[in-house]
Amino acid sequence: MRPPLPGGARGCPVLATPAVRATAGFGIIHGRLCDLFLGAFNRAREFVMLQILRAKLHCIRVTGCELNYHGSVTLDPEQCREAGIYPLEFVYIWNKSNGQRISTYVIYGEPGSRCCILNGAAARACQRGDEVIISAYEYVNGPQDLYSRKPVVLTFNEDNSIHERLRYVVDGEEEGDFGFHVETE
Repeated sequence: MRPPLPGGARGCPVLATPAVRATAGFGIIHGRLCDLFLGAFNRAREFVMLQILRAKLHCIRVTGCELNYHGSVTLDPEQCREAGIYPLEFVYIWNKSNGQRISTYVIYGEPGSRCCILNGAAARACQRGDEVIISAYEYVNGPQDLYSRKPVVLTFNEDNSIHERLRYVVDGEEEGDFGFHVETE
């Protein structure tokens, strides 16, 4: 039982107003509404959705900009599969050369082409040869899910060939803490 609030409400400030108390059957209705309201509120506070990194193409170079094309970023499907990035997936792109940040979706280009082509409005944010970081995300149910995720990070050479494949790892579950390290595959 919650301690009473001023006006006789049982812990529900929204329903403790004089107008609500004057309603017929206030005691029964008020108690049930407060329990529903506060119960849902407390459950929502316990449930935390986190958006976390799932895949990253680090320092891939822009191979083209097509302003008069449908908006998106065209990527080599072989490299996308290696990282775990899907067609039509929403991604964030950060241009290391000029600081621009954009978001768009992925379309697959020619396999083996090593392409990174910004299309439509995104073409205004980059130039051929700019280094960009492309990242895909996922939602997890809370911090406890961080331990089971190991996002793939691909780094690139100047010709957009894959330089190395990394995994970002959150450790420390045994200690109830969060540590971080990078694994090379």
